[in-house]
Amino acid sequence: MELFRSEEMQLCQLMIPAEAAHDTITALGEVGMLQFKDLNAERTAFQRTYANQIKRCDEMARQLRFFTTEVEKAGILVAPRLSSEQGAMDFDALEHKLAQLESELLELNGNSDRLHRSHNELLELQLVLERAGTFFDDARSSADRAQRESATASYVDSAPLLESAQAFEPKSVQLGFAAGTIPVEKLAAFERLLFRATRGNMFLKHTPVGSVADPASGERVEKSVFVVFFAGERARQKVLKICEAFSANRYPFPEDLTRQRQMNAEVNSRLRELHTTLEAGDRLREGVLQAIALTLDAWSIQVRREKGIYHTLNKLSVDVTRKVLVAEAWVPLAARARVQDALRTAAARASSAVGTVFQPVVTYEPPPTFHQTSKTTAAFQGIVDAYGIARYREANPGVFTIITFPFLFAVMFGDIGHGILMLMFALLLVLREKKLMKHDLGDILGMMFGGRYIILLMSIFSIFTGLIYNEMFSVVTTWFGNTRFACATDASLTDPVQIMMDRDSCPSAFITGLEMTTRGQPFAFGVDPAWHGTRTELSYLNSLKMKMSILLGVAQMNAGIILSYFNQRYYSDMLSTVCEFIPQMIFLNGLFGYLCILIVMKWATGSTADLYHTLIYMFLNPGDVDCGGKCPENKMFAGQAGLQVFLLIICFISVPCMLLPKPLILKKRHEKRSQASASYGLLSPDDNAFRFQRFTDEESVSGGELGTAGHTRAPAHGANGGGGGGGDHGHGDGEFDFGEVMVHQMIHTIEFVLGAVSNTASYLRLWALSLAHSQLSSVFYDRLLMGSIRGGGSPIAIFVAFFVFTCATLGVLMVMESLSAFLHAMRLHWVEFQNKFYHGDGYQFTPFSFETIDKEPL
Repeated sequence: MELFRSEEMQLCQLMIPAEAAHDTITALGEVGMLQFKDLNAERTAFQRTYANQIKRCDEMARQLRFFTTEVEKAGILVAPRLSSEQGAMDFDALEHKLAQLESELLELNGNSDRLHRSHNELLELQLVLERAGTFFDDARSSADRAQRESATASYVDSAPLLESAQAFEPKSVQLGFAAGTIPVEKLAAFERLLFRATRGNMFLKHTPVGSVADPASGERVEKSVFVVFFAGERARQKVLKICEAFSANRYPFPEDLTRQRQMNAEVNSRLRELHTTLEAGDRLREGVLQAIALTLDAWSIQVRREKGIYHTLNKLSVDVTRKVLVAEAWVPLAARARVQDALRTAAARASSAVGTVFQPVVTYEPPPTFHQTSKTTAAFQGIVDAYGIARYREANPGVFTIITFPFLFAVMFGDIGHGILMLMFALLLVLREKKLMKHDLGDILGMMFGGRYIILLMSIFSIFTGLIYNEMFSVVTTWFGNTRFACATDASLTDPVQIMMDRDSCPSAFITGLEMTTRGQPFAFGVDPAWHGTRTELSYLNSLKMKMSILLGVAQMNAGIILSYFNQRYYSDMLSTVCEFIPQMIFLNGLFGYLCILIVMKWATGSTADLYHTLIYMFLNPGDVDCGGKCPENKMFAGQAGLQVFLLIICFISVPCMLLPKPLILKKRHEKRSQASASYGLLSPDDNAFRFQRFTDEESVSGGELGTAGHTRAPAHGANGGGGGGGDHGHGDGEFDFGEVMVHQMIHTIEFVLGAVSNTASYLRLWALSLAHSQLSSVFYDRLLMGSIRGGGSPIAIFVAFFVFTCATLGVLMVMESLSAFLHAMRLHWVEFQNKFYHGDGYQFTPFSFETIDKEPL
């Protein structure tokens, strides 16, 4: 039950010698049990003492992120940090080392980029020489063939006309060309713009060369080699600008065939040299990255810790001599010994002549809330903390949530088969948790993994409630013997399997229902399977689950009110106990507690009383139970009418008891304090000191419980919360506002009275979601799966039906229905249960801890 109340906290002051400040904060970070207060809140981040050191840490973190990116690009695994000594270096030495490695790696990257760019350009030039050379070879072959054909024609035609020959003589024009590569997706637009810019006075030849590395980006792109022919200087200028606009890479291409071959040989030679150089450079770069990867994790942790240390040092106050740093921090009482040991160790490590002074401080500031949780209970505590952090030392609903949350979920999700499926998934997460913790599971799966123990308990309780409901994938079980009910037309027929499966054996079961016999024993455990499929099944299960929901709801709300009494008792708030706890218990149990007793009596005696009628006419016609003799079955015991009148009267009396006494008593107490303070004159400084000392001594004896170590119980907040002195508003003259207190109490009273009705009705969601889950499961089983089997479908149709049934079960019931039941169970805890006692206005204990810092991103 260590979770029932948060750890006792103490505010302590530390006076740390300046020369041992870094070592002291380091030692306290290893302990991880001090939450430092910011004593320099009025200063900006740039005005603090260690702002330059934090800037240096930020720069080192940037360098480490750069190293991490490069190591991941190279596909090298980062070695995990095995010990605190691995890669440990002095802060200045580490800063110099990281700067040196960054400079070296940037130089290697720059050289590698330039070499790769040159290599890619040479590869494209090689492709241009090969493909463009093919264009010119084809052109030469075509020209030679045309010349031979022209010579042959001149011999055949013996008398050509000179004028005609001169008319068709071609003019000699000097043509230019440009060759290069261009991405395939830009080729069509490139050709169209060339045609328009030169007005058709160009000729473009191109051929695809596949995927090649682009020299500019280094990425592989589908490209084509092109050669564009043009005439004139103006056309040349236009072609060059268009090539530049389309990011086409142009390369020199000689017209002479001999020069082409010579250039191709030079390119091949340079490619071989570059390949050798690139391999050597890559090996050198990989060696540097592998050396970095060995200590990258250790360096990252060291930089994160250094940054956390200097952030903490910036919260400390520096005295005028700059020789001592003063800190204030919250520490759990149970961790004081560990903190003192760490301070002694830090002083010895720093060779400080004076150790750190560690002393408690008297304060009435509310301490932070710290619940010591394990991996099993942390997820349940997270559900409570999502609503609000508990006030210091108030009763923690997380203890009860461990059982009540999965149980209420199972009430809405009860099914043996579905519970087994959920159990298999939960066991997979629990048994493989060590492996899964090492991987990034994403948002959804990571959230499920964090709540693996919640899912485990939810599945176990779902199997239990499934046994109570006697349902397994909507099919009833007969594991606990025969039924006590029999067929109305054949009393000898008591086999539930025969009644369920064979409608012809007892048709009246599905028309008029079953009847109870006196033979045999009742069904041993859970819902009698004989009800399944009968005409009265739905009305029977509705009545059962609805009454069960009311019983569970009233029980949990009573538990919440009882927990409010434990809070009031802990805070010594007898006024709230008398004016709130007792009237609340009377009001809730006078109405709905009485209803629960009637439900149990009806189940135990087999009465046919109409409880709706009884509860309604308890208000409309007090003292009349059987409607003037018209409904004698509603009278369940002697004296019932008088008891109902008595309960109604005390319930009405409890409402003004919740509303008026507490504000009036608080007002009277404030008036007495005001009169007492008015009888004193001004005090001298010595008298003030004596008054404070006397007040401290009195508090150590009375409800404040101020110990010698300076620990105090947290004072109450608000007129409703309990606390020393009945939750008085204000402790000085003029601070008490009776109107505010009265309005607050009125709101609280109205909220409780109306909430007693609405919250009880809200628990009917247990019945509604349980019914919806059961009916959906029945529809999927009867209509999808059994419909194809009973219809005599082919094996393929049965297989398809089973596949659809499986998908519907997993998608709708196991995912959507489970999420719906989870959210409704959470709402019942947050609203109906916790609002009876839980304030949730505290703040979380967030200690300076290396364990937490190591998990943060760099």
